Amino acid sequence: LVLPGHSTRRIVVALYNYNAREETDVSFVKGDRMEVLDDTESDWWRVVHLKTRQEGLIPWNFVAEDRSVNSEEYVPYICWFFENVSRKEADKLLLANENPRGTFLVRPSEHNPNGFSLSVKDWEESRGYHVKHYKIKPLDNGGYYIATNQTFPSLPALVMAYSKNALGLCHVLSSPCPKPQPQVWDLGPELRDKWEINRNEIQLLRKLGHGNFGEVYYGKWRNNIEVAVKTLREGTMSTQAFLQEAAIMKKFRHSRLVALYAVCSKEEPIYIVQEYMSKGSLLDFLRTGDGQFLQFEDLIYIAAQVASGMEYLELKQLIHRDLAARNVLIGENNVAKICDFGLARVIADDEYCPKQGSRFPVKWTAPEAIVYGKFSIKSDVWSYGILLMELFTYGQVPYPGMHSREVIEQIERGYRMPKPTAHHLPDDIYSLMLKCWDAIPDKRPTFEFLNHYFQNFTITSEVPYREVQD
Repeated sequence: LVLPGHSTRRIVVALYNYNAREETDVSFVKGDRMEVLDDTESDWWRVVHLKTRQEGLIPWNFVAEDRSVNSEEYVPYICWFFENVSRKEADKLLLANENPRGTFLVRPSEHNPNGFSLSVKDWEESRGYHVKHYKIKPLDNGGYYIATNQTFPSLPALVMAYSKNALGLCHVLSSPCPKPQPQVWDLGPELRDKWEINRNEIQLLRKLGHGNFGEVYYGKWRNNIEVAVKTLREGTMSTQAFLQEAAIMKKFRHSRLVALYAVCSKEEPIYIVQEYMSKGSLLDFLRTGDGQFLQFEDLIYIAAQVASGMEYLELKQLIHRDLAARNVLIGENNVAKICDFGLARVIADDEYCPKQGSRFPVKWTAPEAIVYGKFSIKSDVWSYGILLMELFTYGQVPYPGMHSREVIEQIERGYRMPKPTAHHLPDDIYSLMLKCWDAIPDKRPTFEFLNHYFQNFTITSEVPYREVQD
């Protein structure tokens, strides 16, 4: 029943700026209001812009329902509420240099299904800038509290109160943490299904390096959107096998996997057009880039992100086959994403097969995959253990001084890389690496376990936070 004078129009508000990429989509700036005409597609909604009256498609994750902040049901749309953020990511976002003391966010609790966590940036003489996390507990009759003598009917009411007065928190809540712009998974709305694009729409601007299969360039799509372009050497793989694999890669989406945007496969060399990551490969970043100066907790953060992406592949029963620091890319703020998953499977190049010479990444590959060609998510776990060694030694070559044949023979005899002496590596992380290198694949940990391990790693080593005094 619609009351007279009321309508069932659905209005959304822009949370970010967006510039249209094609004729079919609509530009908007943060705060603009639009009416949703069709939301049946998962990534692009059809709207009419209430100010410009322009009709077209918008990326759905750039907007939120226009509803009252006081309505408890719609908490996820409030600017300080971060729906899918772990404790470790909350730390990273809040500690950005531009955020003043008292910058905060609220996120769902990782341990209490009905509770939340309030994360606040603080400063102390002895510790410098750090983040304090407070438990927000639910009341049986609705409402929330941090300290039992201060209860609130809703989360917005709680935030409002602590924004006026610290009431025992480390600092009054000053400003909500800025949200990073969400991922757009397609170059534009027209390319969501048809992702073979014309190669003259791609400008190759500078060479970034070369991989096993060809060159990598920084480029732009239609002189506008930054992309990375891999060019595959002629004869590297059958075009059909590659396109089948690319169709799989295009379907899988996770914040820790590099987005595949498009391909140009009508002529050689094939172009793979993907998300551009400004700091390049993790390997180069650790050896010669800003990664040389990372603190131990930054390395933990990268280990957690890679495990998170691999947990997603594990869940989807996909095998990477070539997990290594060279196949993890780094963006701003030490964001890490895995690339090239599945590509090793379709390479038609003998040198990349276990039977042949040095190009095959023997030092990263589990023994059962080298000897019997048995690749599985458990052989990826072995590779992840090697990647951890690369990470904590700032890009050192695994098994220093040993060549591939020697590595295979030594591993078969039970040899494993020793704990490095020149770099800080806690015993428990080293023993975790040894578990990743168990000779029996089923005894190796899952990526789900590895992700939880690194997400929660610093909790054990942090000073326990005092609860707010009652």
